[in-house]
Amino acid sequence: MALTILGLSGALSHDPSAALYIDGKLVAAAEEERFLRDKHAKNKMPLEATKFCLKQAGISAKDVDVIAVPFAPISLSSPARWHYAKRYWYAPDRALDVLFNGNRRYRRYVGQIREMLESIGFDWQKVEFEPVEHHLAHASSAYHLSGFKEKTAIMGIDGKGEYATTFFGYGENGKIHKIKEFYDPDSLGGLYGAITEYLGFEMLDGEYKVMGMAPYGDPSKYDLSRLIDFDGKEFRVNTDYINVVGLRRYKENGKGFYFTKKLIEWLGPRRKGDVADDPYIHYAASIQQLYETVALKLMDYYLGDIIKETGLLAFSGGGALNVKLNQKIVARSELKELFVQPASGDAGTAIGAASFASEKRGVSVEKMEHVYLGPSFTNEQVIEACQQHPDKPKFKQIGQVPERIAKVLADGNPVAWFQGRMEFGPRALGRRSILGCPSVKGVADRINEQIKFRERWRPFCPSMLDRVAPEMFKVDHPAPFMTFTFEVKEEWKERVPEVVHEDGTARAQAVKREVNPRYYDLMLEMEKFTGNGVVLNTSLNRRGEPVVCTPTDALNMFFGSDLQYLIMEDILVVKGDFPEGC
Repeated sequence: MALTILGLSGALSHDPSAALYIDGKLVAAAEEERFLRDKHAKNKMPLEATKFCLKQAGISAKDVDVIAVPFAPISLSSPARWHYAKRYWYAPDRALDVLFNGNRRYRRYVGQIREMLESIGFDWQKVEFEPVEHHLAHASSAYHLSGFKEKTAIMGIDGKGEYATTFFGYGENGKIHKIKEFYDPDSLGGLYGAITEYLGFEMLDGEYKVMGMAPYGDPSKYDLSRLIDFDGKEFRVNTDYINVVGLRRYKENGKGFYFTKKLIEWLGPRRKGDVADDPYIHYAASIQQLYETVALKLMDYYLGDIIKETGLLAFSGGGALNVKLNQKIVARSELKELFVQPASGDAGTAIGAASFASEKRGVSVEKMEHVYLGPSFTNEQVIEACQQHPDKPKFKQIGQVPERIAKVLADGNPVAWFQGRMEFGPRALGRRSILGCPSVKGVADRINEQIKFRERWRPFCPSMLDRVAPEMFKVDHPAPFMTFTFEVKEEWKERVPEVVHEDGTARAQAVKREVNPRYYDLMLEMEKFTGNGVVLNTSLNRRGEPVVCTPTDALNMFFGSDLQYLIMEDILVVKGDFPEGC
């Protein structure tokens, strides 16, 4: 009998998702936000994502053996709850609650999971339930999917799970071993997230915007080190300023933030608007540098010997999406390879919990080669969506899609690219993307201003043929998932300027043909037209919206922006005339 495991995330009231393993093979995974069209799907359960996974696998509820969730009860004998109570002494209601009722959130979540599953035909009494500690789920999503066979250092950094915020351990022979955990409110993710809020962005969504702003600033202009007490092996967040609860929170128009009034008195008013200016760009640079410094020193202290032994590191948690930190890790001479789980945020813990449960039952999970795990649509479904859309799109079926779309791109036009199964995780990797020609001056500004409606200073990323990556970058390291930035060689800065950030780096996706053949062939055609086997790639969505899932979602975005061309499978949708040859 096949071992079928359904992983479900969403215990922390954001980013619910579902992932399905059958005999160690990840057959489907999707985030609930894509179906609901509600970014992060806060306070929702992964109902539609679960239904999709079952449908994709062609199974029913009765075929599932195990339900795995990335949230587990934490014993009162654990140091985690006592640490939380001690550090939140200033909010006695929180401190006492965690001591006397510390697993309340877990019990509530299990009840919600049960109610959701029973509503779609699951028999709770006949399915095995596996709660996995949140940071073990993160660790499993990285280590077990890395494909690494030798002893592997494991690092996890995020806001918090049950109580843990930061994890150091190692994997060996399929087993995960803890070395050290830090507990809330002492959180590197919470530190970065609080400053994200201060800089005018939403926590859980704007951290990468802070990272994108940082290269415009000078980290030496402002010293933010008072935010954290750090001695090289232990750290404490300074809750006089950040990562606070209750009455300590600074409030504006009735909304509370994760920082205090004291932070405002020190650094000035909270940033508002879209402009990246002084002093906020320098604050962004300073917090990025502080985060990197502390994370790297902790990594060296707790994992240095293991990394020197085998050169392997697996990294997950929301903090693992900080590509600038990852660049510094990759630059370490002792490191052979870093695997960053591409869905490192909490949505990816559905994969983590399910993979942990599979390995625990003696069924090893396969290496993650791609994240094309969501829904796909046929030409017929695309045509039906076009025919039913109220904006009456102008469309036709075309042949030689890579060649023809490459010509449209080379002529300077952005193109919405909708092909095959949707990506899992926050990065568009050539299935739900907006593409541009990175050698055409101004294409990045046009996409930011007229299509994505986002801040002008936000960078774009390159996808490239796998053989081009070693030519373009100063460091040669696998880059299938856009989880690293690399320094761009001088020649390539001139060849593809629209995908080079302010600091001379680019967040890269090196594409293998066997993983995404049509996308690869498009870049082959681009190479014929421009001399560069590279495209500008950004997610197919507008600011504040999830990445599109269905043809109707894509059409809605197309008509709500300045896009002129949308290719869905073989169906080309245009606003003006069809391009020559189509």
